[in-house]
This record gives sequence, C-alpha cells and structure tokens, in this order.
Amino acid sequence: MRYRELGRTGLTVSEIGYGAWGLGQGAWVGADDDSGVRALRRALDLGVTFIDTARAYDRSERVVGRALKELPGGGEGVHVATKVAPKVPVSLSPSGLDPMVAFPGAHLRESLETSLRELGRDHVDLLQLHTWEDEWTGRGDWLETVDALKREGKIRFFGISVKDHQPENVLTVLRTGVLDTVQVIYNVFEQAPSDALLPACEEYGVGVIVRVALDEGALTGAIRTGATFPEGDWRNWYFRDDRPAQVEQHVDAILADLGSAAEELPSAALRFALAGQAVSTVIVGMRSLRNVERNAAIADAPPLTERELAVLTEHRWAKNFYG
Repeated sequence: MRYRELGRTGLTVSEIGYGAWGLGQGAWVGADDDSGVRALRRALDLGVTFIDTARAYDRSERVVGRALKELPGGGEGVHVATKVAPKVPVSLSPSGLDPMVAFPGAHLRESLETSLRELGRDHVDLLQLHTWEDEWTGRGDWLETVDALKREGKIRFFGISVKDHQPENVLTVLRTGVLDTVQVIYNVFEQAPSDALLPACEEYGVGVIVRVALDEGALTGAIRTGATFPEGDWRNWYFRDDRPAQVEQHVDAILADLGSAAEELPSAALRFALAGQAVSTVIVGMRSLRNVERNAAIADAPPLTERELAVLTEHRWAKNFYG
C-alpha cells in the first residue's frame, strides 16, 4: 500500500481508504456485522489506514468500532473519519439556507458524542459535515463548536463532504481557511472537481477525500443492460430505467479506447481518481474479501500513463443519477 499526506493535517493515510457506508446494512443489501468486520479487518491487514463512516449510515459506526476493538491497541494508527448529518434535511429547512437549522452547534456535539459511543473511541481524527451550502459561510455557531471540540480533544480535524455533483458549492468556505479536508465525488465520468475545487484545495493545503470513484459500480464493468440488484438495495433506484444501458454504452467506449478488458476497468478507474490534483485518499466501498483484495492491489499497479489519463479524460459524462 502507498501512502499520502492528508493535506496540511500532518496525517499520513493510505491511498485506498475504506468507505464504510455499505457496512451499515441499510441502503446496501447483502452484508451483516460479521462479514463487515471480516472485510474491514482484511483491508486493514493489507495496509488500509483510513476509514470513512457517518452517523447516517445505519449500523456502520458500530461495525467499524467492533472491527477496531478486536485489533491490538484498539486500531492504533488507523485514522477514522465520521460525519454529522443535518438536524433537518436541507430541502425541508423552514428557514431556507440557514445553518442554525441544519447544523446548530449543539447538534454537532450531540451527533459526535453518539458516534464516539458507537465507535468505542474517545475521539475521531476527522469530523465532517455531511452536506453544505456555501451561503452558510460566516453564519451560525457550527465553527465555534468545531473549535471547542478540537480543544477538548474529541476531534483532530474538520472537513465538509460536498453535496453530490456540486463541487463548487464549498469554494467560499474553503478559502476562509477553516477546512482541513473536503470530500467530493470524483471519477472518470464526474470530472467537474478538476475545474476549480481540486486546484483550490492544492492552493490552500486542504486534503481531498475522493468518494464514488467507481460510480456506485458503474465503473467496474459489471453494470450491463438489464442489471438487477437484491430487493431493497438502493441501486435498484440509482440504476433504474434505461440507466444500465447508458452505463454499458459509456463503459464499452472506454474499454475500446483503452484497449482493455472489462476486468481491468476498476483498477484504471481508481488510478484515475488517485491522479487527481491534491487527492490524498480514495475511499472505496468493499464489503467482500474479493473486492477488498482487488482494490488494495492498486498499491502494486503503476500510475496511469499520460496516454491512459488522456483517454479517460475524454470520457467525462455530465450525468446525475442521484437526481
């Protein structure tokens, strides 16, 4: 496994991080606590040192906590990040864009305390807001609470997980210098962060955590026309209607231009994300031992060539399957 600095934090993290949403067993069907612990433990054995979870991910924090508790030293050397969901969904906020409704300081503290109990830890390395509106910059008491939590030793660093497909909706607060990290969707299809966000992160020393590098599976080559998922799995919604056919068309074009086989696509997609400006780690959902080992093997793969990067850059696709 290779490692990088997480912005200006001084933390060193694995290039491949563990995205723990799927361990929660809510949106993603097919896992349980025991299999989740096994997958996470295997990832740690292979050198993964960064785990990203969230209060909103159902049982995820509890599973992460159990996996770390079973390690010598309680997982010392593993960096854990979690997120605070807004108290009221932003779209339902009766006051419009008001951080005192979405993220009042008392809510941040209460959410973190619950996360710490679930994780079985006395602090987290990184606390993130699970969404953000840049109009909130300079408003509300969330920043005072963040500073207090740092002084109390309950969090080491603070960041924001940017709203889906809105990478520029964090640039104002980023330039104030209060952020240590930004988490953002960045992949072969979704390249918009490279326009303004990634350069700004490099300029201000903000660490970049890439999520959805495999586009919820679209960039694994496994999503083909007629793809189905277990009942209750949220991917039935994400890949609804003719979306699998759209994915198949775009993926086949990528493979043709690269001259690669389908099984090589996940590696190329992850290496593309790692090549992004200022990127510190790419968090990947890995619920099976097979996927853990496949994704961790990126550490043994060479960086993409200039030609490969150029080819993949041409496959930018302005889509939003979350809509």
